[in-house]
Amino acid sequence: MPIQIRFSDLDALNHVNNSYHSQYFDVGRINYFEAVMGSKVDWSKIMVVIVHIEIDFLSPILQGDNINVETKLISFGTKSMKMQQRLVDSQTGNVKSICQTILSGFDHLSNSSMVIPEEFKTIFFEFEKE
Repeated sequence: MPIQIRFSDLDALNHVNNSYHSQYFDVGRINYFEAVMGSKVDWSKIMVVIVHIEIDFLSPILQGDNINVETKLISFGTKSMKMQQRLVDSQTGNVKSICQTILSGFDHLSNSSMVIPEEFKTIFFEFEKE
């Protein structure tokens, strides 16, 4: 998914500030969930929440760079799922940063962790096969 770099994303060195990488990954994750689900997502009905994010910053993103965010599922556990994302310069192929996110199964009603239902996992596995 292409990312639009805004002037407000830039720091004094004309680099995209590191905090915006996280926002770009959020946009990519939302787009990924919508692609998997086949429609806009009602986030109050999604059974996972983010519990851990780790970002490696490899190369600065500059104003004028054409950046795509790539998102994929790495694995499912009983109560968690792991995703990997990359910000990539679409012209050079250079990877600018890599993000790994762990999402935990979450029951909104009891406000506690839960086992991720097999039906939910199946939707993601089928999408990843394509």
